[in-house]
Amino acid sequence: MSASISPPSATTPITPGVVTGAAYKALIQRCHLGRYALPAVNVSSSTTANMALEAARRNRADIIIQISAGGAQFYAGRGLPDKQQAHILGAVALARHVHLLARHYGVAVILHTDHANRPLLGWLEGLIEENRQHYGQTGQPLFSSHMLDLSTEPLEQNIATAATLLQKLTPLGIGLEIELGITGGEEDGIGTELTGHHAAKNPELYTEPEDVLTAWKALSPLGMLSIAASFGNVHGVYKPGNVCLRPSILRDSQALIATTFQTEPNPVPLVFHGGSGSDEQDIRHAVDYGVFKLNIDTDTQFAYAQGVATYIDAHKEAFRRQVAPDTGRPLKHEYDIRNWMRAGEEHCIARLTRAFDVLGSRGKSVVVS
Repeated sequence: MSASISPPSATTPITPGVVTGAAYKALIQRCHLGRYALPAVNVSSSTTANMALEAARRNRADIIIQISAGGAQFYAGRGLPDKQQAHILGAVALARHVHLLARHYGVAVILHTDHANRPLLGWLEGLIEENRQHYGQTGQPLFSSHMLDLSTEPLEQNIATAATLLQKLTPLGIGLEIELGITGGEEDGIGTELTGHHAAKNPELYTEPEDVLTAWKALSPLGMLSIAASFGNVHGVYKPGNVCLRPSILRDSQALIATTFQTEPNPVPLVFHGGSGSDEQDIRHAVDYGVFKLNIDTDTQFAYAQGVATYIDAHKEAFRRQVAPDTGRPLKHEYDIRNWMRAGEEHCIARLTRAFDVLGSRGKSVVVS
């Protein structure tokens, strides 16, 4: 089988809701044709999931909602004693929540799980079984795609495990994202925080185009594959000089694969991890070189926190006592959880609006109502 990308399905109808199978592939291909990308928002609660859906609706755009194992555990509730069970149940609860609401928000959603390294393969296996059961009941899996992060292991082991997963995911209409080269920093317990100028000097943070070619040749015939190729990007936001992005790595990887397999430009769906705090020009270059997905978890978490902090600062008295001592006025309305969480949502929506603009996806939702 050829390792080239399938011809774009420009006429494939996409309806509001979670996209899987042909619709998932078609949405990625629309991003490819339109030369734009979608923000990927990590969520860990219903309020952050709803915020992402509302941001997409307000901007007439589609969106990627994803959850990590730690986020899933929090979604299920820290009170669950079985951590492994919480990882699975939380992700399933989030998926059902988004399936239920996304179509009413009128946008298309790629529903994804974030970093799963070797110790988290049991989490993925549990979710594959949940996908299989949901597919048997509805004809659709719970998730659009899953991520495998074996970037610290030898390339051969990374590819071999990815191939095994793809053989299970493809019959269910689920894609797989893999990581090649190490994305610096720490993401929900995976990786290591950076100090000094590690990111600017560490060669492991820059993927070789030949490795992208090797992975694409081996895995793309097996199913829907996307690749997070590292080009100096890191999770989190660090002081200037600690990060040195080289988007040319993405350009050279695409050129090598296009030449090898005689395809059109940018045949590989690429993912930009650690997009928070990145220079807008670097982001736009990455999109030009085939990135369809930008992860901005740090920025969105900070935006949500800023919104909450600003609200609390403006209503300090209500967060110290239930009744105003000078007037006797009840303060319940001001410390009502719905009000300060809503402040976080609004602030985060504003941050995502800027992301849609930079990525070129604002006003480009592909759904057919």
